[in-house]
Amino acid sequence: MTAPILLSATLATAAALSLLYMILLLRIVRMRFKNRISLGDGGNAELQKRIRAHGNFSEYVPFLLIMMGLLELAGTNRMILGWIGAVMAVLRICHVIGMHRPAPNPYRAVGTVGTFTLLIGFAVYGLWLVVQS
Repeated sequence: MTAPILLSATLATAAALSLLYMILLLRIVRMRFKNRISLGDGGNAELQKRIRAHGNFSEYVPFLLIMMGLLELAGTNRMILGWIGAVMAVLRICHVIGMHRPAPNPYRAVGTVGTFTLLIGFAVYGLWLVVQS
C-alpha cells in the first residue's frame, strides 16, 4: 500500500501547468530555430509575444502554486482547491490565447483579471486563516 499523496490538489495543478509551460517553451524554441534567432527576439514581433506569454506565465504561476500548496497544508478543502487549480489552468490558457490577439480582447482580459483574482483571493484567505488560528 502506498502512502497518501500530500498536497494532491497542488500536485495535480502543478503537473498540468508544467505541461502548459513546456508547450509555451517549445513554441519559442520552434520559432527560434525557424528564424535562426538564438538570443532575444531578433525584432520578430511574434517571437516577442511568445516570449512574453512564457515570461508572464513564469512570473505568476509560481506564486499561485506556492499559495495553493500552503493553503492545502493549512487544511483547505482539496476538492475546492482542485477545482480552483482547473480554473487556474483555463485562465492561463486564456491569457496565452489573448497575448496573440490585438488588444483589447476578452481572452487576455479574462486570463489577467482571473489570475489577479485568484492571487488576491489566496492571499486574503491565507491571512484570514492565520488571524483565525
